[in-house]
Amino acid sequence: MTSTPTSQSPPTVVANPDNAMLGRLEGPSPAMQVGLDMVKRGLVFGPVLIGLGAVLWGADGAASVGYGLTIVLFNLWLSAFIIAYTARISFAMVAAGALFGFLIRLCLVMVAVLVVKDMAWVDLVALGMTLIVAHLGLLFWELRYVSASLAYPGLKPGSKSKESARS
Repeated sequence: MTSTPTSQSPPTVVANPDNAMLGRLEGPSPAMQVGLDMVKRGLVFGPVLIGLGAVLWGADGAASVGYGLTIVLFNLWLSAFIIAYTARISFAMVAAGALFGFLIRLCLVMVAVLVVKDMAWVDLVALGMTLIVAHLGLLFWELRYVSASLAYPGLKPGSKSKESARS
């Protein structure tokens, strides 16, 4: 039987009495829950973006939008993974993972663009627009579903994402 987000136990903090930064998180990660929700939304909305790229820039634009969207979704997933993984070690590692993870992910995005920038199928305007608009669009879209409460870390209870996960 598969578990739904509502049937999972909430994450718990294992405190360290000597140093609060050495505490850690046990249980399902709210960061991974939010990250996977953004990836899911990107996959649902991806065909629309690729179609828009085809209309605006032709086949090269559609391919560039698809490539850019792949970069964005991988970047968001990797961000959530790094935070979820480091939270199980300590909160100090979360801070280090967030900072250095951002730098590493920024370099990965740069390398992914530099590898293909001179290929015939790449439209750099479409690729650049996709990278910017998809990152910001998914982040702002997800704001509607994220809980800002410590009682419900991660997605808001009863959000459409959780309801669709149940069915």
